[in-house]
Amino acid sequence: MKTYEMIYVLDATLADDAKEAFGKKFEDIIVSKGGSVVSVDKWGVKKLAYPINYKTEGDYCVLTFEADGDAVKELERVSDLSVEVLRRMITVK
Repeated sequence: MKTYEMIYVLDATLADDAKEAFGKKFEDIIVSKGGSVVSVDKWGVKKLAYPINYKTEGDYCVLTFEADGDAVKELERVSDLSVEVLRRMITVK
């Protein structure tokens, strides 16, 4: 298994419990695919460099995890289908 980092930006207008639910959803995907979550670093709401879908602020979070490629593909699929996720990037650490 490799170590990955997923940086994702959520819509800043979401309620706090909805933001927590997204974090939990991503962690559950990793665990269900046989991986493990190493750390979660919440950066909070920050101004975006440029507007995304007419939004100027986003809630940033960095998720470090160990998993196989299947978990990464599923995370990409789920985050792409969610309109609340403005941007995401998954890299090998």
